[in-house]
Amino acid sequence: MIDKIPVIVICGPTACGKTGLGVELALRLNGEVISADSMQVYRRLDIGTAKPDAAERRGVPHHMLDVAEPTESYSVARYCAEAAEAVADVHRRGKLPIIVGGTGLYIDNLINNTDFSAPEGDPGLRRELTELAEKEGKERLHGLLRELDAAEAERVHPNNVKRVIRAIELIKITGESRESLNEKSRRPSPYAPLWLAIEHPRQALYDRIDRRVDIMLEKGLEAEVRRELLPIRDRAPTAGQAIGYKEMLDYIDGRVTLDRAADAIKQASRRYAKRQLTWFRRNPRIHWLGPEGPLEQAMEIIKDNKNR
Repeated sequence: MIDKIPVIVICGPTACGKTGLGVELALRLNGEVISADSMQVYRRLDIGTAKPDAAERRGVPHHMLDVAEPTESYSVARYCAEAAEAVADVHRRGKLPIIVGGTGLYIDNLINNTDFSAPEGDPGLRRELTELAEKEGKERLHGLLRELDAAEAERVHPNNVKRVIRAIELIKITGESRESLNEKSRRPSPYAPLWLAIEHPRQALYDRIDRRVDIMLEKGLEAEVRRELLPIRDRAPTAGQAIGYKEMLDYIDGRVTLDRAADAIKQASRRYAKRQLTWFRRNPRIHWLGPEGPLEQAMEIIKDNKNR
């Protein structure tokens, strides 16, 4: 029997302190960080994605940052393939892989070793669904997904039209829900994960989110959007819809004031945090850390886990 690769997973909602905890544990445990953030994969989109800079990384190697151009459509299948290589490389060099991020879809499929050899698509159906979204709106398209697979509709945001279309396509082709397909696609996992997450009282988390948005604006989020996203906006469907970038584009286009854009970013971030918490709370293996002294709590859990 092949020994499984030990990994630590640090997850939780946006702005909860995952990055700092990941770096601290990496420094203490001879580890390296593998990011699990669907927006931090994009090169040059740094401020709006809260990508850790050199000072925040404190010399700890970080993998799965800046691996795609903003014009690329980055998939969960591609993430899992590339992240699995990064985890294996870190482990081979005698380091501890520490997966840090808030994109639950990426983390779960990586840890579960999901097989992404999905059925062939149906171009005709895809065109039909694309036309439906264009004529009747993305909410109508999302409503169709809700009728077919309510659980998957909860996981997919209406703005992510491409993923909504793919979800509907799979259901129409296979006649099965995403949950059923996922169960069939799971293979033995090569990982032995220890799951950690940081939880704050709701208002405290919202205050942290608001402060983060204010800091993003102070650091130059508007300039980043004008420089990196505005010239390619028609060719960056995923990055252009990311929280922070979409709202700043509305401001740059003159549709809202800067204050309104900032408020919209904060509101969208809070809603995203709620969806993240809903996702992660379904995982009974997660050890939830309090906001005071999460590093010490994490080290105690890791110590207890080793003694078992």
